[in-house]
Amino acid sequence: MALEYYDQSGQRHIISRSSVIAVLRSLGVRAATSDEVRTALREADSHDWGLMLPPVVVCRQDRAAEFWVNTPTGEAAEVTVAFESGSASAPLEPLDRPRRSRRIGGASVRRSWFEIPAGLPLGWHEVRAVSPSRTGSCALVVTPTRPDSELPGRLWGVMAQIYALRSSRSWGIGDLADLRELTAWTGRSLGAGFCLVNPLHAGRVVPPIVNSPYLPSSRRFVDPLYLRVEDIVEYGLLPDEDRVAAQAEAAKWAVVDRSSELLDRQKCWESKSRALESVYRVPMGPGRQAQFDAYVASQGDGLRLFATWCALTEEYGPVWRQWPPALRDPYSRDVALAADRLSGRVGFYCWLQWQADQQLAAVEQAAEGVGMPIGVIHDLAVGVHVDSADSWYLGDVFAEGVHVGAPPDAYNQLGQDWTQPPWHPQRLAEQAFVPYRDLLRTMLRNAGGIRVDHILGLFRQWWIPQGRPPTEGTYVSMDHEALIGILVLEAHRAGAVVIGEDLGTVADWIRDYLDERGILGTGILWFERDRTGMIVPPESWRARTLTSVTVHDLPPTAGYVRGDHVRLRDELGLLTRPLAEEERAHEAEIALWREMLTDRGLLDSIDAGSAEIVVALHRLAAASPAMLLGVSLPDLTGDRRAQNQPGTDTEYPNWRVPLCDERGHTVLLEDLSKLPLLDPVVSAVRGY
Repeated sequence: MALEYYDQSGQRHIISRSSVIAVLRSLGVRAATSDEVRTALREADSHDWGLMLPPVVVCRQDRAAEFWVNTPTGEAAEVTVAFESGSASAPLEPLDRPRRSRRIGGASVRRSWFEIPAGLPLGWHEVRAVSPSRTGSCALVVTPTRPDSELPGRLWGVMAQIYALRSSRSWGIGDLADLRELTAWTGRSLGAGFCLVNPLHAGRVVPPIVNSPYLPSSRRFVDPLYLRVEDIVEYGLLPDEDRVAAQAEAAKWAVVDRSSELLDRQKCWESKSRALESVYRVPMGPGRQAQFDAYVASQGDGLRLFATWCALTEEYGPVWRQWPPALRDPYSRDVALAADRLSGRVGFYCWLQWQADQQLAAVEQAAEGVGMPIGVIHDLAVGVHVDSADSWYLGDVFAEGVHVGAPPDAYNQLGQDWTQPPWHPQRLAEQAFVPYRDLLRTMLRNAGGIRVDHILGLFRQWWIPQGRPPTEGTYVSMDHEALIGILVLEAHRAGAVVIGEDLGTVADWIRDYLDERGILGTGILWFERDRTGMIVPPESWRARTLTSVTVHDLPPTAGYVRGDHVRLRDELGLLTRPLAEEERAHEAEIALWREMLTDRGLLDSIDAGSAEIVVALHRLAAASPAMLLGVSLPDLTGDRRAQNQPGTDTEYPNWRVPLCDERGHTVLLEDLSKLPLLDPVVSAVRGY
């Protein structure tokens, strides 16, 4: 845990004593007095000596790794590796080094060191140790240095907030069928190599629905709000009365889908869930039933507990900490009895996840069918809602009393509190990182790539004690070798590309490390400046990145050029200096970009309009060596409104803005091929 840090400007900040004590308390360490500090240090020093093996060993395939084994003094242990294939290694030899001893609970314990040799098979194995009086085991994870997913040269793709992209058949929210159509069209007609989408993580299924896709109830499972009801096989078998009712529900949204009013997830889910329940009641044939059963079995306890949480929220509300005490423990007898009583609802929520899995598979098949080299890149959010399903069924794997966020920076001068509970580093390791592995596996089932939002959180996280402002947090270190290694392993097995959102203040060694592990970085045109504030020529930008002009946390390019974000932040009270000063700084920034574009012949005039600047900026980005070029969908429509204003909750309609044009009129999926900016921008990023 950090006692100080340096911000983007290089200024040193000392963490307050009270913040340090509060964060330590969330880690289970009491340190408010000198006696508590001495006790905590003594307990930390002796903790591992009570174990025969560490909870988990994570290593790279191309290098050896050491680990310890504790046995009663005078006893030797036979140590072997049991591989996930079912075979086992020969006994490992202890390393020739001095052995340490310690008295634990009145007995003498000796520590020996062993080595995992380089070259073991990739995967999730087990280390087993046997001595005359003790046996023990721990997980062994052998990871590749980098994923086996080489790109065939530069690729470009669309970056889309799928919920905002509706079609004439959507039910108020863009869905997985719309994503399938977008992917197939951009791949076949425009030559796109990928489609990057917002997190599709599961949200609440009872009011109030949380709008942010970055504040989910589960990162492992999918929001059934994205299902296309009519694409479910059993929809065609609905009884006449139920089919008429479902068609009536769909018809109600036909007008809404063409409206530019804010998106309403609450009403959309109320309508869609009624239709989905009707489809669920249709009996499945034996083949379909067998497929469903196999899916449920493949997802194990995680799916069962997630579905149980969904069913319990219908009775007791979405805040599980306010449920009857016996139901707050997912492994209690009361929860098991409740799951039996609610078996129909539990089955329904399992079925919804199966349908989402099938529709996501159809999206990926469409991408493969048009020859997309990558396909769909899914977005992994930083964390989950404090009252989420994940925080219920994963229990103390999350730290209590703190939120993850970010310290103040140039774009969020008051800092950010994302209200998400962080992984507890020690407890996650004690579970051998299995919860983390499982969410990655589920996300990568139907994905060509994964974007990890704020990948710096796998190295360190800004923890904010609850009830305090973001300025009063501190950094807590994570086991990046394990977290990155497991990410690389699961991506390797899925054949997926990995992108890390590594914006902000990032130590050079972290970017070097990510590059070594085969993880692409992120580049945003507006942020490509040196320490003096001057624009870095695109030829000097990083090559191993996904680069774009803008992202969802900034206005679309047309809005950014006009300074919409500056005025918005002033209206919301997010600026720390006068508006006039911020506007002058922004005008100077845009003047520098206009000058560069004009000097390079990308603009005919320094006074060119916003549409010409949008195209020119994409041409400038294409002059970089970036391996992946992303085009934000609103940049094709001329929209000016940001999807999200960081640092706000209800003050701005975050994640509720439908895709529109420059006049604020709705743009449907069917309209995309007729956009005036489509050909110029696509030609720019394709290098024509």
